[in-house]
Amino acid sequence: MTVFYRYEGNPIIRPDDKSWRSLCTFNPGVIELKGVVYILFRAMSADMTSTIGLAVSRDGLNVSEVLDEPVYTPRESFEMKLKKGHSGCEDPRIVVVGDRIFMFYTAYDGLHYPQVALTWIYVEDFLDFKWSWATPRIISPPDIDDKDACIIPERLDGGFFFVHRAGGINIVYDYIPDLDAADPGRLRSHLLMSPRFGLWDNKKVGLASPPLKINEGWLTFYHGVSSDNVYRVGAVLLDINNPTCVLFRTQEPLLSPQMWYEKSGYVDNVVFPCGSLIRNDKVYIYYGGADKYVCVATATLSDVLMALRRKD
Repeated sequence: MTVFYRYEGNPIIRPDDKSWRSLCTFNPGVIELKGVVYILFRAMSADMTSTIGLAVSRDGLNVSEVLDEPVYTPRESFEMKLKKGHSGCEDPRIVVVGDRIFMFYTAYDGLHYPQVALTWIYVEDFLDFKWSWATPRIISPPDIDDKDACIIPERLDGGFFFVHRAGGINIVYDYIPDLDAADPGRLRSHLLMSPRFGLWDNKKVGLASPPLKINEGWLTFYHGVSSDNVYRVGAVLLDINNPTCVLFRTQEPLLSPQMWYEKSGYVDNVVFPCGSLIRNDKVYIYYGGADKYVCVATATLSDVLMALRRKD
């Protein structure tokens, strides 16, 4: 059963002659504000420094503008390059809470463990392209590899439901009472989802895009990695009131590397979403293809739910 259909105009963003995005443009987060879709993508320069760029789309498919300069760059010690190789601000995931946009991303200095960092900006400033991001803070348990993180974008009984991948294999969760005063030392990384033996996600799993609220629960996409290091996309449905409860999980992947821009690039055989949204009962998923390109695919919400409920 085909669930997601790739946009025929993929890739919608590619590397170009701008130095900060000359090597790769990939792994996009996304938000919709006042009917406009904003795509915040990871960009990588020739020296493998990652920054965050911004593209704009009116219909969610065609990009009308890509800003010439990054909207977010490394500025704290935990994301500044300490040796040659990868470093910077990676894989943004974006949610709106009240009058603020929160961005969770992977901060990496190239030497220590990657960590989850959190920053925010007022919606009004974002819409005016005033990049007054708050000073980022680390929001990971100490001394452990952590990434693939975001929150459910509303407060629940225990606080904000924080999903991440502490330890590098499982999807875990914590409740954070206050986003402005989160204490990494109090995170306990409770298990939410593990890889499944013998299936397409048998090596490791991680959050893809932030959970989307629908009538049936929290629709949450995730990436799964197989033993041969192919990255695919699946989905789970979390209980609307108790998201620690996984109601359904797709048996088969919803998106797998098939096209040239997914099978060959900076890292081959990768589809890696960091953003999704729902418009008029259609799901848009924004993903990195082969760690080099920004791509988009769509599905009807009913088809996604049908795939979640299938048992075979």
